[in-house]
Amino acid sequence: MSRSRKFSDVVMKLMNFVHRAVLALSGGRLGWTLGNMPSLELHTTGRVSGIRRSTMLTAPVHGNGRWVIVASKGGDDRDPLWYRNLQANPDAEITVRGRTLNVHTHTASPAEKAELWPQIVAANARYAEYQTKTTRDIPVVICEER
Repeated sequence: MSRSRKFSDVVMKLMNFVHRAVLALSGGRLGWTLGNMPSLELHTTGRVSGIRRSTMLTAPVHGNGRWVIVASKGGDDRDPLWYRNLQANPDAEITVRGRTLNVHTHTASPAEKAELWPQIVAANARYAEYQTKTTRDIPVVICEER
């Protein structure tokens, strides 16, 4: 693995650590939104280990029991591990404002992504920037409460 990839992975882990720390230190009063997007904690089952894994993400599109998350990994050429876990086991949990919900996930179809992408970029223009940094078609994941 190249130095830049290792550095990118460390930065992502550090961001998750800081985000969790803000939530914990504020007693859950801070950290449930980033800009105008709600944040959530995604809980997946490791596709190899079977161990429960969690990561903090934003949901640029949300409402009516549905949260949309973007597997951008900051424009990295690799899919995030949480996305690969969801591909193996699409049933997961999300924690939103301290409330944990069971969700079923699926990768947006090309038609669903075409409808969602303008809303995603409107919520945070960085997503468009991330797409220009990689040749990978960044997956959009739809989480629906079960």
